[in-house]
Amino acid sequence: MQMNPNITIERKRVDCNALPKGWQREEVHKKSGSNTGVDVFYYSRNLRTDVSLVPPIRQTASIFKQPVTVIRNHEPSKVKHDVKHGGQEKPKQLFWEKRLERLRACHDNGEELDDISLPKTIRTVGPNVNEQTVLQSVATALHMLNAGVHGQSSTKADLTKNAMAFMNPEQPLMHAVIISEDDIRKQEDRVGVARKKLQDALKT
Repeated sequence: MQMNPNITIERKRVDCNALPKGWQREEVHKKSGSNTGVDVFYYSRNLRTDVSLVPPIRQTASIFKQPVTVIRNHEPSKVKHDVKHGGQEKPKQLFWEKRLERLRACHDNGEELDDISLPKTIRTVGPNVNEQTVLQSVATALHMLNAGVHGQSSTKADLTKNAMAFMNPEQPLMHAVIISEDDIRKQEDRVGVARKKLQDALKT
């Protein structure tokens, strides 16, 4: 594209005191016959990006209509709101199950349900934690956790010395349990007996 020989252009660039340090203001004076116009451009010489700075509006009072031009001499950088974070879960409070100790399940008539006895292989962990609190923590872990439920993996000595430091809040309040083949067979026998009783009840 050839420039119109009747148009004269004069450029003048100075530091802009109205903007942060490093910004310059350039005025482009254009004259064509009796018509004159001034275009104003802003340039940043800084290497960092001031994300809170909104580029000023180009001030043009001219017959020459042109789009606003933004010129940067540095690489664009990420700002805080561009960084995406994954879902963050609230941290769990240690021994939160103890808040449920005084709550009891009841029948429709208001009669309290009997306590459930836990196997001897399940041993409680924590200060003044009873079997019913452990049962509540196990039920919660089975319902909420996507991983396996195995109890506290820290040693008994560490948990006794400082349970607050070595406790895993994701696991129930019991020592780690190892399931043996004998335990599996006994459970299968119990399931078989329960199914037989159910079949007999359905026949009568």
